[in-house]
Order: sequence, then structure tokens, then C-alpha cells
Amino acid sequence: MTPPSLVGEGPSSNRSTTPSSFHLREQARIAWRNHSRCIGRLFWETLELTDARAARTPGEVFEACVEHLRRSTNRGRIKPWITVFAPAEEKREIHIRNRQLIRYAGYRFPDGKVLGDPEQIELTETLVEMGWRPPAPQTPFDLLPLLIEVSGFPLRYFELPRDAVLEVPLRHPSLAWFADLKLKWHALPAVSDMIFRVGDDRYTAAPFSGFYMGTEIGSRNLGDSHRYNLLPAVAAGMGLDTSSHASLWKDRALVELNQAVLHSFLADGVTMVDHHSASEQFMRHLKREADCDRKVPGDWSWIVPPLSGSACPVFHRYYEGEVEGPQFIHRG
Repeated sequence: MTPPSLVGEGPSSNRSTTPSSFHLREQARIAWRNHSRCIGRLFWETLELTDARAARTPGEVFEACVEHLRRSTNRGRIKPWITVFAPAEEKREIHIRNRQLIRYAGYRFPDGKVLGDPEQIELTETLVEMGWRPPAPQTPFDLLPLLIEVSGFPLRYFELPRDAVLEVPLRHPSLAWFADLKLKWHALPAVSDMIFRVGDDRYTAAPFSGFYMGTEIGSRNLGDSHRYNLLPAVAAGMGLDTSSHASLWKDRALVELNQAVLHSFLADGVTMVDHHSASEQFMRHLKREADCDRKVPGDWSWIVPPLSGSACPVFHRYYEGEVEGPQFIHRG
């Protein structure tokens, strides 16, 4: 295939394609600016784009996804990035079945117990049925292959190369026992199931990545009861009384879990923002957009962080609904 072109790499950057790579990048930046669920939109003008519209086979799509991981991860100094594949046409569509390019397997056992990420059980079982063999022994953090669907080709899965995925082992700045939990998380959040819509064009495969806000990992991925559900384990390590909600053991465990995530990422030089700083950055974004006489769409339930929400300035206001223009659309 023709190598994907990076906007701004030089005069040879795929200028003959319509729309141009430059135009596509500008539309992707506006789509990020328009995305009502994202608190990190202050940096929308920094988004870079890889034009992968020349990719036609599942293998070529996979190669471009791996390159996306390498470019965006940038050895921990995360760069906001989007890779755009060919738009959907009649009887032709590209679909990355994974919700994110990097996720961990979820194994459900006959007794109902789950190892790993419960959110990924269905995809894990699909991959196993297709022939994927998880590592032995299985762990809570086994990387899932990418499952790629391209019209006209058999559905295929591809295992990610280990050197394309940066992971951070989690430890706590003052609780030495925390490291014994043997937790980790991947450095890059790369959403791969959204549709990038520009006018009448629907780019059904357009993985998009930025950097994490700490609570996305600590409060949601690891803390939620329907995900890794780690609050009881953290509370046990802290010696908390879990017999009553009135002891606020969940709140105390949640703070320490989030502290471990932030400490570990920052200690390893991996870009991350805490929820208080992210909230202040979003307020700056609101001011900049108001100065440009633009409305800022926002979904309150997504903008307000899942930890200490009322202590963040974004809690104390309402937001606009959707606006016209390029959009990232979540699949139903």
C-alpha cells in the first residue's frame, strides 16, 4: 500500500486526494472541538492526522493502527492524533470492532467469576472462537488483538506488537503494599469505534487518541464495580471498615487508587492530567470559545469528573447542546 501520509511532513503529503489531508485534519480538529463528551478540548488545535485512506485490506488497516499507536504514544509524551481511513461507500465500509485500540481481555469462567476487564468479555469470546489463543497463564491485563472488518474481505484479528503498547505499572507514593496488587494500565487511550462525519462523508474507521485524565483509569476503568472493581481490595490493604457505607471506605479507597494512577504515570514521564487541572483547562477553553463567539457543546454527565465533581469548576454550570459541523459520533 502507499504509506499513510502525515499532514505537514512535506510537499509530497497526498495533496492530490480530495478532500486534501490538510482539509481533513482541520475538519477533525473542529470535530474534536465539537465533541460534547470531552473535557480536554483546550488542545483541539494540536491534533495531528495520518491520512490512511489508501489502506484497503485488513492487514493495511492494522499496519496503520500500529503506526498510530507509535506516533501518538511518542515514548510517553503523548501527542493527540487521529488516523482516518477511507469513508464508507455503498457496500464498502471499514470497521474496527474494538472500542479502543488498546484494551485488556475479559475471561468469564463457568462459576461466573471474571478475570480481567468485564467490559471486554464479548469481544474476548469472539476472538477465542475465531482462533485467538490467550497467553498462558491468563492474567487480568492480557492485550486484546484488533478485530478488523473490511467489506469484501474475511473478518480478521491481529495481535498488537508489544513494543507498540506502552504500559505503566501502578504503585503508590506512600502505601508500599499497593505494588503487591500488580496493577498496570496502558498509557494511550485510543478510541476506535466512533464515526468521524464530515458533511455527507462518514469515516467509519478513524481512531482518535489524546492523553488520559487520571480518573478515567482510577475511578472508572479500575474503580467501577462493573469493571475491575478494585475498591474492596484497596480498602482491605488500607485496613478500612467496609461494614458500613457511613465509614466512607469507598471514597477513601477511591482517592488512594487515583493517587496511585497519577503518581505512577507522572513518575514514568507519561502525559496525564489530574481532574482538577483538566477542569480548569476546560474553563479556559470556554473563555477562548466565547471570545471567538462560538458555542461550546457539553454533556454535563461526561464533563464533570467522577471524583470530587463539586470541587471542580465545571460542576457549577450548564452547557450547550450539539452544534453544527464535523462530528465524532458514537456507534449505537
